[in-house]
Amino acid sequence: MGYTDVKFPENSLFLVTGGAGFIGSNLCEAILKLGCRVRCLDDLSTGKQKNADMFADNPNYEFIKGDIKNFDTCLKACEGVDYVLNQAAWGSVPRSIEMPLFYCANNIQGTLNMLEAARRNNVKKFVYASSSSVYGDEPNLPKKEGREGNLLSPYALTKMCDEEWAKQYTRHYGLDTYGMRYFNVFGRRQDPDGAYAAVIPKFIKQLLNGEVPTINGDGKQSRDFTYIENVIEANLKACLASHEAAGEAFNIAYGGREYLIDIYYGLTEALGVDIEPNFGPDRAGDIKHSNADISKAKALLGYDPDWSFEKGIKAAIEWYKENL
Repeated sequence: MGYTDVKFPENSLFLVTGGAGFIGSNLCEAILKLGCRVRCLDDLSTGKQKNADMFADNPNYEFIKGDIKNFDTCLKACEGVDYVLNQAAWGSVPRSIEMPLFYCANNIQGTLNMLEAARRNNVKKFVYASSSSVYGDEPNLPKKEGREGNLLSPYALTKMCDEEWAKQYTRHYGLDTYGMRYFNVFGRRQDPDGAYAAVIPKFIKQLLNGEVPTINGDGKQSRDFTYIENVIEANLKACLASHEAAGEAFNIAYGGREYLIDIYYGLTEALGVDIEPNFGPDRAGDIKHSNADISKAKALLGYDPDWSFEKGIKAAIEWYKENL
C-alpha cells in the first residue's frame, strides 16, 4: 500500500509540469524523497513561486519558468527526461465557461505540445491529469471508465480531448500514456483563496477566520473526495505500469462518497466553531453526484489507496491550522 516502497532506476529524471501547483508540488516532494531527480516546469499563472522555492536547495531539483503553450519550451523541458507527469492545466468548471478559448489553448494545445515533446525525446512514460468531469451527465454510480455521458463544461471537454490525443500517441507513436481521472483531490498546499478555490480549503480558511461560508446549492451534492497521498501513489505507479495498460484513463479516487453538507458540519465540529452556512445557487456545469469505481486502476496500475476521507481530512485540517 502507498508509494514509499516504489522503486525507480537510479538517477531517473521526472518532469512535473504544473509543479508549482497543489498536486504538482506534492508530486515533486514525493519524487525527491524517493531519491530521484525532478525538473519542474510552471508558468506560475496558477502555481505559486513559494511551492517551487521549497525545493530550491535540493541538488536533485530544477525549476524552469515556462509555458506549455510554447512548444519549444516543452521540447527543452523534456530533454533527458524518463517520466513526464503532466499536471499543467487550468481547473474550475465555472471559469472554463467564462474563458473557453484560453482553456482550449492551455489544456488541449498545451497537453498536445507536451505529448509531442515527450515523443521526440523518447520519454518512457507520460502520465497526465484528466478529471472525473468527463463523466458529464451520466447518472449511474459508481462512475466507471467507458460509461461516459454528455460533457457539461468546456473544462470537461478539454480533459476528454486530452484523453483522446493521448490514445493516439500510444496507438501511432508507441508513447505509453496514462490518464489520471482525479476525483475532487484535497490536501496540503491546496489554495483556499480566490473565486474558484476548491471547497474544502476555502471552508477551512473561512471558518478559521470566523467568516460565513456559502454552499452552492442545497449541500446535498456528493463527491468522492480524494486525499493528495492517494493521487501521488497513482501517478508514481502509473510510471511503472505495463505497456498493455497504456493509452487508457483511470479513475483516481478513494472510492467513497461524502455529502457537502456533512463535510461542512464535520469541519465546524473539528474546528470548534458554530457558524451556519449561507446557501447560494447551483454552479453551472456541476455534476450532482460523484463516486468512483477504482477497480481498473487497482487491476492495471496496482493502485491501492490507503488514505480514507476521514484520515485525509484530519491531516488537511492540521496542515491548514499550521500554515494559514
